[in-house]
Amino acid sequence: MYYFQPLDPKDVSPRALVLSLMSSAFTAPQSIGRLINAAALFGIEPATLRVAVTRLQKEGLLESPDRGVYQPGPKSKALTRRVQSWKDVSSRIVPWNGDWLVALTGHLGRTDRKQVRARERALALSGYKETETGFWVRPANLARDLEGHRADLVGIGADEAISLLRVSERALSGGAEWETLWSTADLARTYAEAIDAMTTSLKQLPSLPGDQAARDSLLIGQAVIRTINFDPLLPPELGDQDAFLRMVETMVAYNKAGRKCWQTYHAAMEANDKKI
Repeated sequence: MYYFQPLDPKDVSPRALVLSLMSSAFTAPQSIGRLINAAALFGIEPATLRVAVTRLQKEGLLESPDRGVYQPGPKSKALTRRVQSWKDVSSRIVPWNGDWLVALTGHLGRTDRKQVRARERALALSGYKETETGFWVRPANLARDLEGHRADLVGIGADEAISLLRVSERALSGGAEWETLWSTADLARTYAEAIDAMTTSLKQLPSLPGDQAARDSLLIGQAVIRTINFDPLLPPELGDQDAFLRMVETMVAYNKAGRKCWQTYHAAMEANDKKI
C-alpha cells in the first residue's frame, strides 16, 4: 500500500527521475538534453545522469530509437503502459457482487529475490493483499475477465505460472476477515491529503519561477500518480470510491498544469542553450 506523500527533492535519484519522466502520460521520446535539463532541477550532474541512462539501457528499461533520444525499453513497456493508464482508472472497475480474486503464489518459490520483488510489485499494483504466505486476495470488482487479468499481472512482472481463482464463498479459520485487510480510514485520509496538496499547488504554480514550478509539479504529481496506481480500487462497500475518483479528477487538472510548467521550463532552457 502506498499513501500520498510529496517526494523530497533530495530523494530523487537519477534512475528514479528518468523512469518517472519516461512514465509520464504526456511524455514522448526524450532527448538526452531534456533529461539533463530535468536533472539539473534536482542537483544531478550531467555525467551522473548519463551513467544512469546507460545503465537503464543495458537493463532493457530504456531504448534509443535515435541517437541521443530515449524511450521506455522492452522490459519496461508493459509497466509503463500500466503506470500511464492512471487517467482511465475508473474504466477498470465494475460494481462488486461480493466475489473475491485469489492469487496463489506458494508454488512459485522465493529463491529468486528479484522475481519475488517483481511478483509482489505486480500484485500490489493490482490491489492485492497477502493474507498468509503465498495467498493474496482482492475484491473481484475489476473489469477484466480472469484470464485477461492474469495476463495483465504477468505483463507487469508476475510469474507466468501464477494462478488466479474467483471465490464466491469462504469458510476461513480464526475469524479472518478479508474486508479488514485495507484501512479505509487511511485511504480516505490520503485521498484528502493528495487533493489538498494539488489544490494548494495549483494556486501557487503561476507565481513561481519556471524551474521551481516544474520541480514542484513533478514532486507532487508523481506522488499522486503513484498513489493512484497503487490504490486497491476498493468498491464503495469497502472504501470511499467517490473520494478516490475525485482525487483522479483533480490529478487530471494538475497534470495539465504540470505539463505547461515543464513545457515552459524546457523552452526557456533550450532558448538559453542557443544563446551560449
